[in-house]
Amino acid sequence: MAIGSIFLVFLTVLILAESNYIAYNTSQGIVPGKLNVHLVPHTHDDVGWLKTVDQYYVGSNNSIQGASVENVLDSIVPALLADKNRKFIYVEQAFFQRWWRQQSEALQNVVKELVNTGQLEFINGGMCMHDEAAVHYIDMIDQTTLGHRFIKQEFGQTPRIGWQIDPFGHSAVQAYLLGAELGFDSLFFGRIDYQDRAKRKDQKSLEVIWRGSNTLGSSAQIFAGAFPENYEPPSGFYFEVDDDSPIVQDDVLLFDYNVQERVNDFVAAAVSQANITRTNHVMWTMGTDFKYQYATSWFRQLDKLIHYVNKDGRVNALYSTPSIYTDAKFASNESWPLKTDDFFPYADRANGYWTGYFTSRPALKGYVRMLSGYYLAARQLEFLKGRNSSGPKTDALAEALSIAQHHDAVSGTEKQHVANDYAKRLSIGYKESVELVASSLACLTGSRSNTGCDNPTTKFEQCPLLNISYCPSSEMDLSHGKSLVVIVYNSLGWKREDVIRIPVTSESVIVRDSEGREIESQLLPLANASVALRNYHVRAYLGISPTDTPKFWLAFPATAPPLGFSTYIVSSAEGPKSTMSTIYTQGSENGTIEVGKGDLKLIYAANEGKLTHYINSRSSVKASVEQSYSYYSGDDGSGDDPQASGAYIFRPNGTFPIKPEGQIPLTVLRGPLLDEVHQRISPWIYQITRVYKGKEHAEFEFTVGPIPIDDGIGKEIATQITTTMMTNKTFYTDSNGRDFIKRIRDYRSDWDLQVNQPVAGNYYPINLGIYMEDNRTEFSVLVDRSVGGSSLLDGQIEMMLHRRLLFDDSRGVGEPLDEEVCVPDECTGLTVQGKIFVRIDPLGEGAKWRRSVGQEIYSPFLLAFTEQEGDKWTSSHVPSFSALESNYSLPDNVAMITLQELEDGNVLLRLAHLYEMAEDKDLSVMTRVDLKKLFPGKKITSVTEMSLSANQERTEMEKKRLVWKVEGPPKEETIVRGGPIDPSKLVVDLAPMEIRTFVIAFDHNSFLQR
Repeated sequence: MAIGSIFLVFLTVLILAESNYIAYNTSQGIVPGKLNVHLVPHTHDDVGWLKTVDQYYVGSNNSIQGASVENVLDSIVPALLADKNRKFIYVEQAFFQRWWRQQSEALQNVVKELVNTGQLEFINGGMCMHDEAAVHYIDMIDQTTLGHRFIKQEFGQTPRIGWQIDPFGHSAVQAYLLGAELGFDSLFFGRIDYQDRAKRKDQKSLEVIWRGSNTLGSSAQIFAGAFPENYEPPSGFYFEVDDDSPIVQDDVLLFDYNVQERVNDFVAAAVSQANITRTNHVMWTMGTDFKYQYATSWFRQLDKLIHYVNKDGRVNALYSTPSIYTDAKFASNESWPLKTDDFFPYADRANGYWTGYFTSRPALKGYVRMLSGYYLAARQLEFLKGRNSSGPKTDALAEALSIAQHHDAVSGTEKQHVANDYAKRLSIGYKESVELVASSLACLTGSRSNTGCDNPTTKFEQCPLLNISYCPSSEMDLSHGKSLVVIVYNSLGWKREDVIRIPVTSESVIVRDSEGREIESQLLPLANASVALRNYHVRAYLGISPTDTPKFWLAFPATAPPLGFSTYIVSSAEGPKSTMSTIYTQGSENGTIEVGKGDLKLIYAANEGKLTHYINSRSSVKASVEQSYSYYSGDDGSGDDPQASGAYIFRPNGTFPIKPEGQIPLTVLRGPLLDEVHQRISPWIYQITRVYKGKEHAEFEFTVGPIPIDDGIGKEIATQITTTMMTNKTFYTDSNGRDFIKRIRDYRSDWDLQVNQPVAGNYYPINLGIYMEDNRTEFSVLVDRSVGGSSLLDGQIEMMLHRRLLFDDSRGVGEPLDEEVCVPDECTGLTVQGKIFVRIDPLGEGAKWRRSVGQEIYSPFLLAFTEQEGDKWTSSHVPSFSALESNYSLPDNVAMITLQELEDGNVLLRLAHLYEMAEDKDLSVMTRVDLKKLFPGKKITSVTEMSLSANQERTEMEKKRLVWKVEGPPKEETIVRGGPIDPSKLVVDLAPMEIRTFVIAFDHNSFLQR
């Protein structure tokens, strides 16, 4: 009887406390006068890092990381459909496009509706979230354009917001060019220096108006916000199925009911963030890496939080997006602090400077840069031939390059197998583009009697391993009446001359131009170091051992017209015709050695083999100059602070000079075109210094590696070039190859820097170059890839060339930066070959060289080879060609950075002014480009100016631009922009630092009618 009574009582309690279905109210919008907490559901999906891009997409290789982007996107759609108030943002189009093409038309229509209603919003919108330190601005534009045009074509949408939440520091070019010039209304990011962040929290200046360009000023400013900590939710609000944050348990029949506790946690976190944020709006980034694989686990908790927090009433919670948040900030009519320059370098703690990745994986960085310039040229040739839907295209290279710009790709911060995957994709894309280039040149050089494109028979070869003196085409036997035809294509918009170097097997060769005139040429014996490099790496890359070894480099001057080509014929000669270089090997004598046939002379001390002076007789510059090599010992993290030097972090533990005992062995090759100085700096560093007769800069070609680690010490290799200039701690580095930014050693413009790492804390990314100046001269160094560099002493420039480290730096990649090359199973450390270019000018005259030669480094001559019997090539083929009107070229201050035929037959054209305001007395001026002369013989039917990514008309973009208020009195500005195009004249005006983007329609497409 007692047991029955107890059961009845328990049953009564259950009935009275029955848990009913709860309809969560998630419809709340912004409430004026309250603190509004904008909950932004998002996932951050690395386009490769610990796993490859495809492994991340399908969810394979989960022993490394449990992540599947396919699951994320599959899961998001039904979760959004379950509640019309839910929202989600997505960024990486490389993943989204993979998913999109797998979906049925019915599901695609559902997703389009989610996009149209604003539940699903594309943010940033590029193929990846590109890096901001190790990337070139042209690559940033290209990868963003690829994503933006897809979004426009499929959804009719134009992304409004920049979302660079994970890159390791942020560039000025990102703010104004890949922000404001895209039509973005705001830019949000996660990583700024820990000292900078602390001050900004204190001053409520995490959100600013960022003017990244001194030249374009307020016309290209953007509202920018750094997150209080990172791009993740506040602590305790992670809701993936395996996260350990407390959920909102609101079922009264279950234990651990905690609604009020969770509401209190929410309000406390919101108020804490509001205390460091201006206005009554704060944003919570509700997600992180590869989250929402089971989206309902997140949205269920967010629904509850919105419902119960708003019932509590102390703050207002709502589903939001960065667009809604930006509009709310703008509507507040607040005045914001002004930010100029950039957010480099980035440190997350006293010894944690993320400046090592500026150089990490230098071979991959060089490969990306080389293929970037090649892609620019290949698109031009694809356009000139006419895009063919069935033939080879540049699309595969475009996608591979776009993925390679990811902030864990070209940055060098990925696992080794992922770096291999990036390189593989680039190689596949390059291979197809090589076919495209070959077929285009076959068409353009085709028979004079027709267009040459019906059945082109010429088979052109190219030599991607020319840097290691391997080029089967040029190594052919010319002794039986055969000749080598060399096509020299110039992708620049002005006539260009350069010295070409190709390996040959015989000294009895002669070079002629297309008119049959003999061209002066020079033979340089192939160094033993070059032969060893060639043989080893041909086996590594191609799996074959070269049967023959060329004996010489053949050097000859080549000239090519703008956007066009010239032809040169190399044939056998009876007896030597090319001038053989004389060879001088240094002895122990005193005195000096002078190198250089033209205006530039380099002077070496004969007894030490060291560079001592730089003399330019034309400009009357004479300077003391020395070059040295050293290595930083990578910290192993065994001290009080466990921070090691690694793929991301540069933490040196001492610096050590690299030099042989006694004098540096020195060999000089002299000839009519160039002189070379060969030096074995150490058993694993070889350098060739070149001085060309017709150039006023020196070229330093370095070969570094394998870096020895048998002493158990990782090493970071740097070269220093030292002058006697008085530079007052000041130097200048480029921003993504575009603007130059003033740097001062041990100084930050935004806060009082506490110096903890005097070397790593003064390193900056270099993509174009670095220079310094005093009251008489300016000293410039240009690079062929991204590197890290600085001026650690007055009068000295330093660049890091290579890194090999033995410990992980605890930033997530989980392996040391220890790259190897294997042949086939025997592995050695990676050897890197690259170039730097050095020049000293009178003060105020260096910009012209930096800008023009910088373009030539990015866009070298494209060489293609074929062979012929006899000497009938020029009579049966087109020997020279320019796409521009005869005698027309682009102005010296303008570059054509995009010429591409689109899928619809229209043409995408980008023109870039190369100079900043007041950078050069002659070239920092408004300039003009005549489109009729750019496209001669073609009737232009329309020219539409577009945003930078070509996804909206420029006029519409400007109409929508938000005009933000800035704290303090207005600054006087003189901002100049090119005006609208007169359709009758078709002339484009370009002001300093302007990039103008156009879509052009023609009445027909082929450029092969001559």
